[in-house]
Amino acid sequence: MKNVFITKASGEREPFSEEKLRRSLQRVHASPNVIDTVLAEVEAELEEGMKTSDIYRKAFSMLRKKDRPGAARYSLKSALMELGPTGRPFERFVGELMKSEGFAVEVAKIVPGVCVKHEVDVVGTKGDRHVMVECKFHNQVGTKSDVKISLYVQARFEDIERRWKKQPEHGEKFHEVWLVTNTKLTSDATDYAKCVGMTAIGWSYPAAGGLEALIERHNLHPLTCLTLLNRFQKQELLSEGLVLCKDILDSPDILQKIVGSPARVDAVIIETQRLLKIL
Repeated sequence: MKNVFITKASGEREPFSEEKLRRSLQRVHASPNVIDTVLAEVEAELEEGMKTSDIYRKAFSMLRKKDRPGAARYSLKSALMELGPTGRPFERFVGELMKSEGFAVEVAKIVPGVCVKHEVDVVGTKGDRHVMVECKFHNQVGTKSDVKISLYVQARFEDIERRWKKQPEHGEKFHEVWLVTNTKLTSDATDYAKCVGMTAIGWSYPAAGGLEALIERHNLHPLTCLTLLNRFQKQELLSEGLVLCKDILDSPDILQKIVGSPARVDAVIIETQRLLKIL
């Protein structure tokens, strides 16, 4: 097939890559037959200048018909963006990821620094590790977290760390700062983070442990992945304090209140169980 150039969300153009689309479908555990079918359908409709978002919608639509758990996993990037419009659900989500890594967690905690007080998105403690986490949430496709964010996070951390070290009960704690974002990080942002010892986690970064890899490792998919819930129902569930797919299984009464139809509730629960590999 000749090169067809497609347009990314950033406005950049690049050749369509069958292998890249294949890998994204393999990542969500779609079967070889489904992958071949999706690839054939997408390639049949490829046009010069087509947007990556159009290719995503086509692939997602086909997965939704043939493999709902695969479609839910495939929608992960957009599902994370649905944890808005405020960043609070994303902060709770990051807190749950940290719990799965063995941390005791406090979300939206006011922490005094030497100069001013700071509202820290997540504070995590594990043994002698004391971690400040800044969550940077974006709900616009193509937006990246740049070096200005890394600089801002480091400045807040240094003010807080100085105060922590002055506490009588401080002992031999090791202080860390993490920046977690639901989108990609610019190279300047990651270079600065490495230079100052900041842990940076974003979409596909670091290569072996990006946000999507952590979600898969701990099976902590956001409820916004679910294909049988509409946008309004997802927002209602988030407003009730639910954020993970597993929260739905733990709170069937809330799901019933928002979805209404018992048959629909059962279908959502089955989809959730299949996504979490319980069923």
